[in-house]
Amino acid sequence: MGRTTRLLAEGIYFGEGPRWHDGRLWFSDFYAHAVKSVSLAGDLRTEFEIDDQPSGLGWMPDGSMLVVSMKKRQVLKRSPDGSISRHADLSQIADFHCNDMVVDAHGRAYVGNFGFDLDAALTSRGTEAVIAEHPTARLALIEPNGAVRMVSDDMHFPNGTVITPDGATLIIGETLAGRLTAFDIGAEGDLSDRRVWASTWPRVPDGIALDAEGRVWLANPIAPECVLFAEGGEVVEVIDTGQPCYACMLGGEDGRTLFMLTAKTSIGHEAAQAPTGKLLVAEVDAPRAGWP
Repeated sequence: MGRTTRLLAEGIYFGEGPRWHDGRLWFSDFYAHAVKSVSLAGDLRTEFEIDDQPSGLGWMPDGSMLVVSMKKRQVLKRSPDGSISRHADLSQIADFHCNDMVVDAHGRAYVGNFGFDLDAALTSRGTEAVIAEHPTARLALIEPNGAVRMVSDDMHFPNGTVITPDGATLIIGETLAGRLTAFDIGAEGDLSDRRVWASTWPRVPDGIALDAEGRVWLANPIAPECVLFAEGGEVVEVIDTGQPCYACMLGGEDGRTLFMLTAKTSIGHEAAQAPTGKLLVAEVDAPRAGWP
């Protein structure tokens, strides 16, 4: 018997980048051009809007919020007073839209990007063909002062990203390779010792979340499920999400609430037509750990 889920919110176009912060789940709604939040009581609200599609979210030590501006290939900073400014320009590293991001304890941000026009490729060639052959992308690191540099290349659609509680390991989903990849994190944020943390194929990782037992929850964008993986690839648990799952995060008062963002499709011109997105929750055994 599967784990019980409940609907927390709906009327979302396409939810991404969920983060538990100050008693609420914050997330980006792509086609509403808005960052939204919701409590465990289900009171969904729009926090602010930007003139682009937002994606990855995170907070710096001073309380400033970072927001990925997808199409402009930038990261914005929302100061505690609510003012928004450009924090970093990623156009020299990202070849197409930027996507997910994790912000570490120092305020450094790791940001992925598509590497190519995914929607156009999916529409013209189909999912299987795109997975089999596609351009790769580069992973960016943004310093707290906004300086940008590349920390890894040849990434197969770098996506959901987490950092272990000791700050020593970064785990990132390579969606189009069907795997979770790990790196050691150096003192200055550089990455080394790239290795496969888990092969997830035929599932592919979109958003991910790390639990206190060192396992990773994976949102599967090509199936209606959120899946818990152990290092090495063992599937520990599968939760039915009803429609494709694009992002997940652990949060709640004890860190054991698993939030799952779903939608009917990820193809932009279709997803923007109607708010089919939903936010589901389930209570799980192990709490959140690390960053985000």
